[in-house]
Amino acid sequence: MTSARPAELPAALADASHFLDFFREITAIAQVELKKLFRDPTELFSRAVQPVLWLVIFGKVFSKVRGIPTGNVSYLAFMTPGILAQSVLFTAIFYGIAVIWERDLGIVHKLLVSPAHRTSLVIGKAVSAGFRGLVQTFIIYLIALALRIQINWNPLDILGVLFAVALGAATFSTFSLIIACIVKSRERFMGIGQVLTMPLFFASNAIYPLAMMPNWLQVVAVLNPLTYLVDALRGIMIRGGQSVHPLPLDLAVMALILLLLASIAAKLYPTLVQ
Repeated sequence: MTSARPAELPAALADASHFLDFFREITAIAQVELKKLFRDPTELFSRAVQPVLWLVIFGKVFSKVRGIPTGNVSYLAFMTPGILAQSVLFTAIFYGIAVIWERDLGIVHKLLVSPAHRTSLVIGKAVSAGFRGLVQTFIIYLIALALRIQINWNPLDILGVLFAVALGAATFSTFSLIIACIVKSRERFMGIGQVLTMPLFFASNAIYPLAMMPNWLQVVAVLNPLTYLVDALRGIMIRGGQSVHPLPLDLAVMALILLLLASIAAKLYPTLVQ
């Protein structure tokens, strides 16, 4: 085994230092976002109302419909992962409006003149959005327990759900940040956010299988990131598995989308103040 040359050691130490600085920047941004959440958690609890309505009312009613093929599981169990993904989507997609508020308050200007990397600013916000998704997961599991929905309660499966939810929340919050950088207005952002959420939700496999969709909608669903989040959650949460794709494929697709969106958001983030 050959030892590293003396000239290579400073370069290696510099690379390690840059990585640690990058990690510290991400952690600092995430901590700031989480502090804001802990100081005013009303948004998360208000978001809990929607999944309750979907599962208690919509799910109970459509459980009586026999035309939706869900295999050997009840329709209520089938749609529970979809409603969890919906909660993650609806919470994360409006994350960008907070960035516009920060722009108006001058916070974004201060961040941009700091030595922090633009990518670390984006990833830090994505990490905090992932934590918000974990809170939504806790709420869905409480609802499932109260309604006695037959889902997996294995600790390893729950950890897998938490990872998939955090990845999905980070993806959609980064997408939201891109929208905020483009529209730069709270009014426009709210309008676009409301337009996007429902098509993303209904053009996925959240509340019905892909096989029930017309061919053109199946093509749209394949291009929809929410489809892969729902598929991953359904494969983990439901006993016997109800996923269409292998779990590694679903996670890999979401991770690639997140990397692509993060790179775009890092380039657009400085334009927010222009």
